[in-house]
Amino acid sequence: MGCSVGPLALDLAKRVLTIHRNKYALIVSTENLTRSLYFGNERSMLVTNCLFRVGGSAVLLSNKWADRKVAKYKIMYTARSHMGAIDMCYRSVYQEEDANGTVGVGLSKDLMKSAALALQHNMRILGPKVLPLSEIFLYTLNQLKVRFSAKGEAKQYIPNFKLAFDNICIHAGGTAVIRAMEKALDLPFKYSEPSHMTLYRFGNISSASIWYELAYEESKGRVKQGNRVWVVGLGSGFKCCSAYLKALKTMDMSCSSQCWSDTIAELPVELPSTSHHCH
Repeated sequence: MGCSVGPLALDLAKRVLTIHRNKYALIVSTENLTRSLYFGNERSMLVTNCLFRVGGSAVLLSNKWADRKVAKYKIMYTARSHMGAIDMCYRSVYQEEDANGTVGVGLSKDLMKSAALALQHNMRILGPKVLPLSEIFLYTLNQLKVRFSAKGEAKQYIPNFKLAFDNICIHAGGTAVIRAMEKALDLPFKYSEPSHMTLYRFGNISSASIWYELAYEESKGRVKQGNRVWVVGLGSGFKCCSAYLKALKTMDMSCSSQCWSDTIAELPVELPSTSHHCH
């Protein structure tokens, strides 16, 4: 299912628990490099060898009332977008054979454009549920203006999602992906910091990355009771899956994963404007 499957699995588990009472659901996200390592020389397929690393995470969900006392988050809303009907998006991350018959995953130059389309579609689903009325009004007004204006005259209005969320965890797919999301959502570094630091410390660990990022925010003491958290997965398909979580307690290092315990005090580090992950 690719790098976006974290929130997608969360959506599936939520639906299952809605039907089956007094149950637990376990979501395990992992990146396995062994089956997708590329041994050829096609440049577009070599990128995955440079970015991806082995990683994993697990999320335990419960619908038992007694577990509310120990739960860290409540799932409020989920949104799933699949752009596979558009050929450009479908082939932006694509497994195939190169000229010599070696199987690899190629990343096309349309990857950023595909990610932007998937994100826009996802925001249209989630936006009305989380944005303040003022932003919904401005967006609706802009859509009418775009529709009835001459082509190219009216610019698209991007809602201010910073008003809807306190913490944002965007899939650490690569520096270019994170920068593109910063630009698309007009995010300052404090919102994209967990994504950059996860990529810097662990590389692209696929669908597990958003949970590493959330653990980063917890370890930094930035997740307070009542905080609204947005986790965004982006991956092949092309898909964008996201979830809105509400923090039920204030987090500190004791609540967080130990994956950051040895480096959290040293982070964030200053990042170069252009990062190279191949050495």
